[in-house]
Amino acid sequence: MNQSALDQLKNLTTIVADSSDLSAIEKFRPLDATTNPSLITAAANQPENKELIETAFEQAKSEGYHDDLLIERTIDILTVKFGVEILNLIEGRVSTEVDAALSYDTEATIAKAKELLALYQNYGIAQNRILIKIASTWEGIQAAKALEAEGIHTNLTLLFGLHQAQACAEANVTLISPFVGRILDWYKKSENVDHYSIDQDPGVLSVKKIYQFYKHHGIKTEIMGASFRSIEQVLGLAGCDLLTVSPSLLEALENDHREVICQLNSHQNQIQQKEIVPLDKHTFKQQVEHDLMSAQLLQSGIDGFIKAREQLNTLLRQSFGLDAEIKA
Repeated sequence: MNQSALDQLKNLTTIVADSSDLSAIEKFRPLDATTNPSLITAAANQPENKELIETAFEQAKSEGYHDDLLIERTIDILTVKFGVEILNLIEGRVSTEVDAALSYDTEATIAKAKELLALYQNYGIAQNRILIKIASTWEGIQAAKALEAEGIHTNLTLLFGLHQAQACAEANVTLISPFVGRILDWYKKSENVDHYSIDQDPGVLSVKKIYQFYKHHGIKTEIMGASFRSIEQVLGLAGCDLLTVSPSLLEALENDHREVICQLNSHQNQIQQKEIVPLDKHTFKQQVEHDLMSAQLLQSGIDGFIKAREQLNTLLRQSFGLDAEIKA
């Protein structure tokens, strides 16, 4: 078969680039793109993005920000600027993440989301091209619920289980991003297993379970598999609403020519579905706590994104000679 696995996959699933690498996005031309603090930090380290960083810093200064707030504002502006550059290369949407340090603060998350959207609006970007990316804590999901009620679209990330997916559906969020690879990593370490076949892969099975639950109950929230470790995992979810894939795996899929078979469709319902019992805060938190994998990965994911933002903060302070001044 001459057609690449990537081209075949695009016939079954919307492919999204999981990257802030503008050259990679230009090469693969996905419909949508996602970013996160780690990707923004990596992109900020690339020499070709120096001008973007400098203009973000100058804009923050011109707005009257000083000291730590100057750097934090620069990060927000830079994050949006990357989003604008990405949107110039694609036809669809970009996901832009709220500061993960706000993951347990509903009101602060709402306020930050609106700040980011105002920046996009200043650059002439329509609101419907932005997905505000928020961690799937109870507080984050409630922030998303409020934003969606105002017509602001959200992408709930760091999602590791059906309880989070159900709460997101009840909040009418636009899209969820269940993390396939991180679930696999956790089980490999926890169960001391080197390899799972794709039909036994815990990350792939988790997304399939969510997919079947959503389709059975007619839930409109889109499912976007994320955090892949191999093209086998990606192809194991062929037919999912969307899949966000790193440039290295997009490259591998482009060079692969196996036959791609749909693994998911809305008519499948292999798992007997129970009626939905609405979740309240107590029940949700109880379910997260009782799922060790989900609890650990949610918190470690938040911590990781906070650390990436701190690294970017340090990089920018050093770049602009503010390190000693702010420490003093």
